[in-house]
Amino acid sequence: MDQVADRISRTIAQDIAAKPRQVEAAIALLDGGATVPFVARYRKEATGGLDDTQLRLLSDRLGYLREMESRRKTIRAEIDKQGKLTEALDRAIAKADTKAALEDIYLPYKPKRRTKAMIARENGLEPLLRGIQADRGADPQALAAAYTGGKVETVKVALDGARDILAEELTENADLLGRLRQFMRDEAQISARVLPGKEEAGAKFSDYFDHREPWSKIPSHRALALLRAANEEIVSLEIAPEPEEGVARAVGMVAQAVGIKGDGPGDRWLRDAAAWTWRIKLSLSMYVDLLGELRKRAHEDAIAVFARNLKDLLLAAPAGAKPVLGLDPGIRTGVKAAVVDATGKLLETATLYPFAPRRDLRGAEAKVIELVRRHGVALVAIGNGTASRETERFVADTLKLLPQGVAAPSKVVVSEAGASVYSASELAAREFPDLDVSLRGAVSIARRLQDPLAELVKIEPKSIGVGQYQHDVDQRRLGQALEAVVEDAVNAVGVDLNTASAPLLTHVAGLGPSLAQSVVAYRDETGAFPTRKALLKVPGLGPKAFEQCAGFLRIRDGKEPLDASSVHPEAYDVARRIVTACGRDIRAIMGHPEALKGVSAERFVDDRFGLPTVRDILAELEKPGRDPRPSFKTARFADGVEDIKDLKPGMRLEGTVTNVAAFGAFVDVGVHQDGLVHVSQLADRFVKDPHEVVKAGDVVSVRVTEVDVARKRIGLSMRKDSGGKSGNGSTDRPARGGPARKGGGAPKGHRDKETKQGDGALGAALKAAMKKR
Repeated sequence: MDQVADRISRTIAQDIAAKPRQVEAAIALLDGGATVPFVARYRKEATGGLDDTQLRLLSDRLGYLREMESRRKTIRAEIDKQGKLTEALDRAIAKADTKAALEDIYLPYKPKRRTKAMIARENGLEPLLRGIQADRGADPQALAAAYTGGKVETVKVALDGARDILAEELTENADLLGRLRQFMRDEAQISARVLPGKEEAGAKFSDYFDHREPWSKIPSHRALALLRAANEEIVSLEIAPEPEEGVARAVGMVAQAVGIKGDGPGDRWLRDAAAWTWRIKLSLSMYVDLLGELRKRAHEDAIAVFARNLKDLLLAAPAGAKPVLGLDPGIRTGVKAAVVDATGKLLETATLYPFAPRRDLRGAEAKVIELVRRHGVALVAIGNGTASRETERFVADTLKLLPQGVAAPSKVVVSEAGASVYSASELAAREFPDLDVSLRGAVSIARRLQDPLAELVKIEPKSIGVGQYQHDVDQRRLGQALEAVVEDAVNAVGVDLNTASAPLLTHVAGLGPSLAQSVVAYRDETGAFPTRKALLKVPGLGPKAFEQCAGFLRIRDGKEPLDASSVHPEAYDVARRIVTACGRDIRAIMGHPEALKGVSAERFVDDRFGLPTVRDILAELEKPGRDPRPSFKTARFADGVEDIKDLKPGMRLEGTVTNVAAFGAFVDVGVHQDGLVHVSQLADRFVKDPHEVVKAGDVVSVRVTEVDVARKRIGLSMRKDSGGKSGNGSTDRPARGGPARKGGGAPKGHRDKETKQGDGALGAALKAAMKKR
């Protein structure tokens, strides 16, 4: 291994808390075309058991570090071409551990446009600067007089030229820039001021009209709110040290780089030049650097929040293979209904008009009863959008009218986030070319109750709307992160090869859109796959793709029992040796843990498969094809609580967590307006990260702490005590303009460009924070 590769491996090993040899093995596998899910699941011996989270971070860092090494090589070559590469400079380039540090070193050698310092040098003023630096006791004015004439008309012009040369040298001093940047990271304050005349237009950002806090401590959601307010030209931002002591320290660092020691005329001139350089040049460059760092930090945090919420949503409990009636609520346009069978196949659609203006209640009831009876509906999935509670009440009343002997299906309120996006998509048009767009949404609602993962993969992740300021962050990076989440979720669950849609197969390791379409086309033409090995007959699917995807695809009741498990075909021999040792038929062992009692994994380790793989095989034989998702459970909304006006402080309700942000969790309690459980109200203990306590899809018990009908804001608490002082002691306010939901729009009931609910007092714990204006 060369020095560069060794340096990269050691750096990544430190970042992901692993050993360099583990990193080296993982890099070799990824470079060889292996996918993260495959490496995490089937190459544990090689990587020492690195999980998918570590491998994702490894992959990200590998890209960054390789780009940095490439840049290091380019910079070294460019400086060498100029004939200025010294041994000390070469060492400094080699030691630089960030792209920023590399660029700082390169600044003096970087081709640049004509500067004031260049002009001053052309006018012969560099010797003046050196003279002032060499003789601090001499009067700079007297020294400058000797350099006047021609283009240098006065002493002032001469001294200004000398100052420009010094300023350029200071702004290209890599050591000074590094120390100043770290000083600013530690000491800088970020402040916001409302721009004159923008008070009314920027009312939703009023918390930040006169705001100041440490740059290093500002939470990501508040940083994103400030950045948005500045982008919309509502506030001006400043990132600077404390006006007096902080600025004096910064100027002192610049003066130290100049080498000012005494108080002679030359020292005083140099000190003034250092202060001018900080004020005019360096403070601006530090502002730009720290603003960029803040933006990147806030973006990464927001993307991480979105990724975690998406993962929780994708891995929500499936209701399973049951006939479902999906209802997409509506008032004027009617309630769209669609029945799907246990496999998700569309059986029948209808439009019901139980509400005004038509008020065809009897006709709607009759149709629901007919659909339930004819198709044996086991579940009714009701979208949680407009008219959701009215539709739920209509369904509850209708199910009471079912004749004796007909089992009443259970009704479940389902998140319809992204359903409208799917309905109007090209994919939905191909899947249901003859179906009205509005009815496609009802199909999606029904199917996402059966299997959230299989249905949600059809929607672009950004349209599912469980993010925080998702439209403000780096869209390319967001897309990459969310795609990784989808891939990991799909492969963690596994996919039924003979029923999976092309969109679902697309996310299986080693496939992708083209091969997924080929698999479905081959299946449609030749029928169900009898074995995993039959995949090799699919045009374009070669041994490498088969190696990557086979373990994540399942075949139920096929010729090969192991095809129903996550045991990879490459390890079938090991599984069969285990079965032979048990002295029973494989079908009598799979799913019967008692049959494997006393089996020692160490006995079956060989030169190809180590202990981790053998243990995984034993676990699969005990519970083949086990689903990592939780068991199905839904919230029961309180009767008579259907509108925000029905809520009263002190009420205990059950609800579903719809979104988790840095400042708390949003919970749907069935009133068309999610309530906010602030982070300080999530538990009777300190909670740093809301994800420690809840995740999207959780069913939770909450207490109403405050209701603001006018602003459509609901304060909730999950604490067991009566409220009172915050368990966190937090005075943090959620940022206005908060988390994007419902395909990137505002939370339900909030359509003013994502003006977030939850500002204002949220019980006693938040009232103190609200007074801080």
